[in-house]
Order: sequence, then structure tokens, then C-alpha cells
Amino acid sequence: MAPSDPQDWSSRAAADHFATTQWSLVLAAQDKTSPEARAALAALCRSYWYPLYAFIRRQGFDVDQAQDLIQEFFARLLEKDFLALVNREKGKFRSFLLKSCTHFLANERDRARAQKRGGGREVVPFPVDHAERRYGREPSHALTPERLFERHWALTLLEQVLGRLKDEMTRAEKGRLFDRLKTFLTGDRGEPYRRLGDELGMTEGAVKVAVHRLRQRYRELLLEEIGRTVEDPADVDEEIDRLFTALGD
Repeated sequence: MAPSDPQDWSSRAAADHFATTQWSLVLAAQDKTSPEARAALAALCRSYWYPLYAFIRRQGFDVDQAQDLIQEFFARLLEKDFLALVNREKGKFRSFLLKSCTHFLANERDRARAQKRGGGREVVPFPVDHAERRYGREPSHALTPERLFERHWALTLLEQVLGRLKDEMTRAEKGRLFDRLKTFLTGDRGEPYRRLGDELGMTEGAVKVAVHRLRQRYRELLLEEIGRTVEDPADVDEEIDRLFTALGD
């Protein structure tokens, strides 16, 4: 699902339109009672829980342990004095999440499991069975827990972007066009333009224009999605580099 050419990406367009994003809102809110900041943090956690789940599983915890641990971790983020402690040095949500979870697991290893972690609460709902089937397909070789986290962070981000683009196209009554052209977003060659034109009732030139516009919108949405997880638009380029590096692992 990787975009076709990393050389095409630039954060300048994102910087021009960079508004208060979810993570920057969290960092700016030192008041732990801020409902907007807590809602933003919860939304980010819901979007990016699987990379963390895979990270915990690769650390050697079984399914039940991982489920309990991830819920307890999110509970502490969302219910404790997290916003009062967060500092602006943690400018990227990806980096913050991994560092915080690593620290959390180190502490949990040293504690007796006197009661079920998470207290049976489902703070951030996620499909455990689906997650475990997905984790079962992970390669058993090479990737450290940290590199597995990075790779799935990148894949999750791209899934978010593709989902947003599909929703946009569907609302514009162009769902069939999206379904037929989406392979051009992943670096695959896709079908010949002329054949697609015959199928879609379009000229070959019109198909080329449609592919160009789809790619352009995909780029815009990717920059927006990355922007949701950083405080400073200047960090977007670095995150794009990390994304392509992670996908290349």
C-alpha cells in the first residue's frame, strides 16, 4: 500500500494549511480536564492501537496479557494526570506512544499481577480476534518489536488515508472509479488506461487525468494524516522519511 514515489512528497503544502491538529491540541492543553484535548488523544489512540498491540505481542506477552496491558496503558493515558505531565519536547505522537509504552511495560514487568490489568474495562475498543489473526500473519523473523511498531504505524497511517479517500469518492458517487483506479496509488502498474477507459466509458486521456487527480488527492490526505500526529509542520518531512523507511523493512 506504499505510495508510488517518495520523491513526490513535500510538507510545504501541509504547512500552508497546518491548523490545530489532534496531537498539537493535546500538547497545548496543560489542563488535564480539557475535554477537547482528551477527545483528540482518544481519537489518536483508537486510530493507532494496532501498532502498539503488535509491539506488546512481539515483546513476548500472550494474547490475554497483551489485551490487558494495552487497555491499562490507554486507561492511564486517558484517565490519569497525563495532560499535566506531557511536555512539548514530545513533538511526535508516534515517538511519544512507543517511548511511553516501553516505560509502562518495564514497570509492569516488575509488578506482581495482583489483579487483572485494565480492571476489565474496555477503554479503547478494538477487535481482539481480528488483531490476533493479523498478528498471526506477522513474519516471525528479523523485525524487532520497535521495527514492527514502526512498520505497522506506517501501514495504519496509509490505511487511514486510503479509507478517507474512498469515503470522499463514494460521497461524490465515484466509488466504482475509485475501486478500479486505487491500484495506481500503491506503486503497482495497474491495468492499461485504454482497457480501463473501455470498461468505465471514458477516453484513455480521461482515465489518465482521473489517475493524476486521485494521486494528487492521496498525497494531500497523507500530508494531512501525518500532520494530525505531529506538533510542528516542519516535522512532516521527517515523518514521511520514516514512513518510507519503515515500509522498506
